[in-house]
Amino acid sequence: MSFTLALVGRPNVGKSTLFNRLVGKRLALVDDQPGVTRDLREGEAKLGDLRFTVLDTAGLENVTDDSLQGRMRRLTERAVEMVDVCLFIIDARVGITPADEIFADILRRRAKHVILAANKAEGNAGEGGFLEAYSLGIGEPIRLSAEHGEGIDELYHMLRPLAATFDQREQSTAPETDISVDQDSEFDNTELGEAEEIPAWVPTIKRPLQIAVIGRPNAGKSTLINQIIGEERLLTGPEAGITRDSISLPFNWNGTPVRLFDTAGMRRKARITEKLEKLSVADGLRAVKFAEVVVVLLDAAIPFETQDLRIADLAEREGRAVVVAVNKWDIEDDKQDKLKELLQTFERNLPQLRGAPLITISAKTGRGMERLHEAIIRAHTIWNRRVATSRLNNWLLAMTEAHPPPAPGGRRIKLRYITQAKTRPPGFVVKCSNPEDLPKSYERYLVNGLREAFDMPGTPIRLYLRGGSDENPYKNRKKAQPSKLKKHKNPER
Repeated sequence: MSFTLALVGRPNVGKSTLFNRLVGKRLALVDDQPGVTRDLREGEAKLGDLRFTVLDTAGLENVTDDSLQGRMRRLTERAVEMVDVCLFIIDARVGITPADEIFADILRRRAKHVILAANKAEGNAGEGGFLEAYSLGIGEPIRLSAEHGEGIDELYHMLRPLAATFDQREQSTAPETDISVDQDSEFDNTELGEAEEIPAWVPTIKRPLQIAVIGRPNAGKSTLINQIIGEERLLTGPEAGITRDSISLPFNWNGTPVRLFDTAGMRRKARITEKLEKLSVADGLRAVKFAEVVVVLLDAAIPFETQDLRIADLAEREGRAVVVAVNKWDIEDDKQDKLKELLQTFERNLPQLRGAPLITISAKTGRGMERLHEAIIRAHTIWNRRVATSRLNNWLLAMTEAHPPPAPGGRRIKLRYITQAKTRPPGFVVKCSNPEDLPKSYERYLVNGLREAFDMPGTPIRLYLRGGSDENPYKNRKKAQPSKLKKHKNPER
């Protein structure tokens, strides 16, 4: 059974708290101040034997102009028309407000199914508001407490018959087909019609590729994701800092299954004073840790500021594959000179990401989307690359012959062996004598050599040095004393 449920209502009625309870995780940001949620957050909910998709929406306000609140309302109204069921939530402690009456009328006209819930109804404080909810004329209300989990069983019994109806609808509308599907091929890289030639380095990705878009406020992150998915799914506008939650969106991008993460703009830590902005930035950092490829989005007018460099360095330290995208390229006049300057600045200020792709795009017009997709797939492929041990050791021999390791104290450090221990990002273990004496400059020499020899530009590379004593963890331990039982095995002697 699968259906979609949207949580709608005024700001600060507890929609995000209920969303977190239904999905079983703290995905949505929750704070005492109203209007925390702005975008549509989607999650997979579990309620008894029901499995459904739940949407957390922005708080409905009685504003219809082109302001931020007006755009938030239009986005929520679109969600109301798309979903199967709307759960209209009121605050039982406040009671019915004029805005609730207006939105109840909108739901009656636009929603397919509406369930009314009076949240914060625990104790006597919510009794009056719960009884007032009957006056809205959209059915019998549910008495809820999203924070304490009260009324969830009643919600289940309201959704159960609707879920059965949706299940019957899906079965009756399912098309009959005799085409056998290969169960091993979860996704197909070509559509029906003339097959396109796919480069040899492009892998067949079966599970969604996790892509996080990060950058400073107002760099165009939400606009970029809307351009990729082809619809106004995320709230955008000229105001900086619109996005607060880290929103994930599944999508099939040119035959590649992806999950895109839109994150809040990251300002310098010293400028972040509000608790809500701290929560938003922390949510974005979690998205970076879960991502496989991180797109660092820059503003072409002010690229590579100090905060941009810190954000790119953060992605490298987390070990993610990095693609740098320069947005708003459509309004740049002298493109050739600007691009040359960007490449020089990138190489000078971010040597740890040497060779990472730098793509110029316009999220507003869609320019450069194909090149961005290709750069992401290539960066992900390199991030997963594995090199044979024999090739690595031949390379290490050539590197040490061309530039021998130093000899501190008159004893030259010997690099005996190298092997790849992990991927995502590529990690290599070098067995050597006196690893603590090998200078960082020689480690950088080896890392740069790995990049050039095995075609791994831009991806983070981890180099681990191991000494000979690391082979045997018991080498320096004292020998175990023989037990007294063995010492006096024959007491007559």
